[in-house]
Amino acid sequence: MIRIVSIAALLCLLVLVLYLPSAQPPERFLAQIRSEHQAMEALWGETPALRILDRALVLQGAAQEATPIPPTAGASAASGVDGAVAREMASVNRRLFGNSYFRAIDALVLLAAFRLSAMLEWLPWMAAFLAAAVADGAISRVIKSKEFLHHDPERFALYASLAILLTCGGVVALVLPASLHPLVAPAGLSALALLWGRSVAHFHRRG
Repeated sequence: MIRIVSIAALLCLLVLVLYLPSAQPPERFLAQIRSEHQAMEALWGETPALRILDRALVLQGAAQEATPIPPTAGASAASGVDGAVAREMASVNRRLFGNSYFRAIDALVLLAAFRLSAMLEWLPWMAAFLAAAVADGAISRVIKSKEFLHHDPERFALYASLAILLTCGGVVALVLPASLHPLVAPAGLSALALLWGRSVAHFHRRG
């Protein structure tokens, strides 16, 4: 069951992430970033909001460096046959990667980086709760094992599947160009921690 849910959720996630840049222009993602940055300023203040934006730009830069798109800078510096080939390849690259779809992908990546950066801003506040939820599940599993109580594989599969679906839903929320309340991130992290804890509690422990 867990494998089926994982494969189905990942396929739906892949289709949606590839579809969004074709359905929305790059300006839509950038406008969403500006709107959420203003909301972050109202919630956190100017300095934390600027820190979130700066971290998002760093994350986007790291993502761009990891892409296999070849750079076009310096293509006209060469001369002769090499220069002609370099200019032709640069022209092909501009036509292939400079269209609206790939510019929308860049804007989508920036939106995802911005929301991920905002989520990281919550992490120091949520770390204790996340650790406590998982530790509670682990302790419950140990207690059941020592008391010779049967674990419930159906509940484990249910909680694990819900955690997978929530994780995929969180990834969709990172790239969806729709207004999200700033408190959605900590609420999602809290729910995911509780599901992880319940999954660990019902996982079969040998010995």
